[in-house]
Amino acid sequence: MAVGTHMANAFDAAGSAELSERERSLLDRRMHSLAPMYRLFYESPVSFVRAEGVFLFDGEGRSYLDAYNNVPVVGHANAAVAEAVSRQMRTLNTHTRYLNELNIDYAEELLARFPAELDRVAFACSGSEAVDLALRVMRYTTGGQGIIVTRNAYHGTTSAAAEISPSLGQNNALPLSTVVVDAPDTLRDDPATSAAGFAERVERAIAVFAERGIRFAGMIADTALSSDGLQLEPTGFLARAATVVREHGGLFTADEVQAGFGRLGTWWGFIRHGLVPDLVVLGKPMANGMPVSGLVGSEEVFGRFGTDVRYFNTFAGAEVGMSAAREVLAQVGGGLVDNSERIGGLLRETIRAASEGVDAVAQVRGAGLYAGIEFVRTDGSLHPDAEFASRVTNGLRMRRVLTSVSGGHENVLKVRPPLVFGEEHVAILGGAYRQALEEAVAFAEAERLTRPGSRAG
Repeated sequence: MAVGTHMANAFDAAGSAELSERERSLLDRRMHSLAPMYRLFYESPVSFVRAEGVFLFDGEGRSYLDAYNNVPVVGHANAAVAEAVSRQMRTLNTHTRYLNELNIDYAEELLARFPAELDRVAFACSGSEAVDLALRVMRYTTGGQGIIVTRNAYHGTTSAAAEISPSLGQNNALPLSTVVVDAPDTLRDDPATSAAGFAERVERAIAVFAERGIRFAGMIADTALSSDGLQLEPTGFLARAATVVREHGGLFTADEVQAGFGRLGTWWGFIRHGLVPDLVVLGKPMANGMPVSGLVGSEEVFGRFGTDVRYFNTFAGAEVGMSAAREVLAQVGGGLVDNSERIGGLLRETIRAASEGVDAVAQVRGAGLYAGIEFVRTDGSLHPDAEFASRVTNGLRMRRVLTSVSGGHENVLKVRPPLVFGEEHVAILGGAYRQALEEAVAFAEAERLTRPGSRAG
């Protein structure tokens, strides 16, 4: 099996032979109309025509369990969100240069979910835009340019966000104003020294900026370290890093695009670390698929930038997006954070039980409805096994369960379903995972026996 180097869990053209005539036609049209930087998931890509709750449906009417998408946080085709959007579209949709009760209502309701120190919000249309704005605020406020990120971080697609997103690949060159640090490694680090080691790496990164003659501006981190393979422990390591950042005059920005809105069983990922960030980026799940994002901070942090620089975004804060965001906030606050904690615990227990006896499964980790399964070689080296991870991912896809992979070595299975996941969905996932795991083990064993120099029983 060829493992794509350009993107984790990338489409393999060899899989197109398994597509239906309709899907092959779509693939051909896509290749002749969309720009070549786009990528598809899975060896054999999927095509959907509708969705509901935690399921997606293909053109043949077959259901696929969605255990990957965090955008429809309250479920695909959520009726209440759709009705709120439709009703508002028939009423009014303007922008933030008019007095607008709806975006003020939402701002107040959203900020009530944050620590009191974080008392202002600016709206944007995507996580990338919100990250871009965070960088502008950080740099203007501190007078610096240098930004620290983790080694496989992903923070967005604008020019500025791409410059702090090393996970976009080797051809996505990082400027001298970006320094990367290794994330904690939950599997391999000593938990007694992991947090201190991370803080020391942040301290050394700040020293690199001094050597380069670049003034330090701050650090931005996904509070689940999702792209680094879902590194959540030990709790408190981000707070320790933030202390170092502030001691050197920088600001700490928490990227909550993946971790926020109840994903980790808490409203925000930074809460797990006992941290109050200077800025917080919000994105994908904020409005269940409507283009709404935000940057939360304090009057103090926003102050100088807000006084000296105008910010306007035509669609950000408009009534239609705000109507969707308010409905999402109400539903998440109506029990989905608790559901994330409860069902997430069951999910990890189920995965661990299904993984018993499989040496390639080195660790099952996570929080709330976010789980990572790390696969390694079975030679005792703990060396990442991306090929095994790819086989399990594609095995799940063939059993109509959607997941993906993560981590700098593409060896961590990422399970991140909508927050309306229930016990019955965990059971479906657990059964499919065990089958995919067994299939991957059997293939690996067959491959080992046919390898030159091997001895069959």
